[in-house]
Amino acid sequence: MLPAVNRMRRTEDFRFAARTGLRRANRYFVLHVVEGEPGAGLLVGFTVSKKVGNAVVRNQVRRRLRHIMRDYLDIPAAMVVIRALPASAGTSSSVLRTALHKEFVALGLADE
Repeated sequence: MLPAVNRMRRTEDFRFAARTGLRRANRYFVLHVVEGEPGAGLLVGFTVSKKVGNAVVRNQVRRRLRHIMRDYLDIPAAMVVIRALPASAGTSSSVLRTALHKEFVALGLADE
């Protein structure tokens, strides 16, 4: 589970990141990233719609993504929203981890 200080909770934060952030997409998720002020820390939010599946499937996807994001808590000051797409429901955690890492590398937030 992500530490409480790294969880995005406010609707305004989700909306701000989705509308103003850099956007990267693949077949598993859409990643919205807003680089913040130095020292602000990392905020991460997840959206998983009903198109992904029933409540059990949505929560499984959210838990897997949350677990993967624990490896990226050292990203400096940013707001990250991960919007899961239906293809993420039937995908293994290792594939999701690889896809997320590729997107972070493309955005310059992680090393190869």
